[in-house]
Amino acid sequence: MKIHSIYKNKEGKKKILDSYEQYLETFSVDFERMYISTRFGKTHVLVTGPSNGKPIFIFQGGNCINPITLSWFSELFQNYRIYAPDTPGHPGFSDEFRMSGKDESFALWIADLMEYFQIEKSSFIGPSYGAGIILRLATFLPKKMACSVLVSPAGIKMGSKLDMIRKILVPLSLFHITSNEKHLKKISDVMSLNSMKNIDHQIISEIFKSTKLEQDMPKLTDPNELLNYTAPTLLIAGDNDIFFPEKNVVSRAKELIPNSLTWKTYEMGHFPSTDHLKQINQDIIDFLQAHY
Repeated sequence: MKIHSIYKNKEGKKKILDSYEQYLETFSVDFERMYISTRFGKTHVLVTGPSNGKPIFIFQGGNCINPITLSWFSELFQNYRIYAPDTPGHPGFSDEFRMSGKDESFALWIADLMEYFQIEKSSFIGPSYGAGIILRLATFLPKKMACSVLVSPAGIKMGSKLDMIRKILVPLSLFHITSNEKHLKKISDVMSLNSMKNIDHQIISEIFKSTKLEQDMPKLTDPNELLNYTAPTLLIAGDNDIFFPEKNVVSRAKELIPNSLTWKTYEMGHFPSTDHLKQINQDIIDFLQAHY
């Protein structure tokens, strides 16, 4: 398989990977770092938590670095064995090959990782693009899943294309024309309801500048694809999510997962605030204690 770099230049790649390393230093835990060979190339995986803890795979958000969205779920690290792979084709240390989000590729990739770690069944957590990855697993290999948590999820129903053009694509285009950072700040503010941490804004901005953004989301899931999926599922959505708003996502999710869905909604954007993350972590802990 031929791999084209997702980075526009070596300097931008170095900045992003340096930021990845610096972000890891903000955690209060140590990570084992492993490179796993899969049928889609090498995957870099962060592993932490007690070795005898129940396994949880956490998938990163798209066009982001793994440590940013992994940090959202840090309250789980003490009691669960966490496996957090860098998604291939997204910023990070995995190979740069981009898998299709429309077929079984992501499910087979996860199966390879689970086989390496000798895990038959697991819980899965995914924000945004990561949730879309989980829904691909639910479609093709649902027996691998004990339960799942979908946060601001791709793969269910999109928000307004007009709003995304006006509030995301137009500022991004203006930045590329003018190089004025204020346009990237507008995007961060829209994505987070003005609550994005400065370190996250700086990294996301560099990703916008220096990578060829992944523009293809995991496919929107069809109800027929989830007929064999029965695992308990927690959906967390934001009222003001520019990409996947609660008003669109929850009603569609009820159709897709009619018998095993629990949902929580918050007045938040696509990126949760620190206060929202405290509530979300407690929601997830309660859900896992009940279903895992």
